[in-house]
Amino acid sequence: MLDQPRREPMLNVPAVVVALLVVLGLIQALIALVLTPEQTTQLLLLFAFIPARYDPSVMPDVVWPGGLAADIWTFVTYALIHADLTHLLMNSVWLLAFCSPLARRFGTLRFIAFMAVTAAAGAAAHLATHFGELLPVIGISASISGAMAASMRFAFQRGGPLGGQRDRADADRVPAASLSASLRDPRVLAFLLVWFGANLLFGYVPVGGAGVDQAVAWQAHIGGFLAGLLAFAAFDPIPLAVEADQEPGTTVH
Repeated sequence: MLDQPRREPMLNVPAVVVALLVVLGLIQALIALVLTPEQTTQLLLLFAFIPARYDPSVMPDVVWPGGLAADIWTFVTYALIHADLTHLLMNSVWLLAFCSPLARRFGTLRFIAFMAVTAAAGAAAHLATHFGELLPVIGISASISGAMAASMRFAFQRGGPLGGQRDRADADRVPAASLSASLRDPRVLAFLLVWFGANLLFGYVPVGGAGVDQAVAWQAHIGGFLAGLLAFAAFDPIPLAVEADQEPGTTVH
């Protein structure tokens, strides 16, 4: 008998991505349907990323909720809060598209760690460019940007998600290109040009919700993107592809 091609479900979303979407949705429902405006403010003070926390000269008499612990955890927890339903839905679409292949490739624990690291990198980039600012940063966009950058390392490879492979599981596990090889690929360079151009173009579009008005934190996007691009190999369990001009048996770093 002839082998029949394996059929995959139309929505083959990893469980960790589904769980993350559920958490984001529950938090948004809590903000929109349960909390009072005052309680929402307290939630933001505890879990949003606020650069003024780290500059004692801005509000010297204020004791920030959560103290030192919140100074640390808000580098990640801000990613779980969104301004409104539109903000959440937009991020959810991008999360499904770019985080699903990465979660299948990394596995649950590596994926969670990667999302946390890229969120923290996004917060650090925002802090460096908005030190002392009172407006809170919220949203998972920095981590999604990191996932975009990481996916770029293997998506264009032969047999990868954009390389003609029909089997989704195999496509997500093709050996990735080295960083130097990726940056020589015209498709990757085109993606970088479009991505950075779009972030700079829409960097100052205001976003309202969750009790605050704020601009898009494009510096956080860039911080997350660069972290995802540079730290990809530290999380990837699959050996890198051997470049054509490399001797067999040598290692790509």
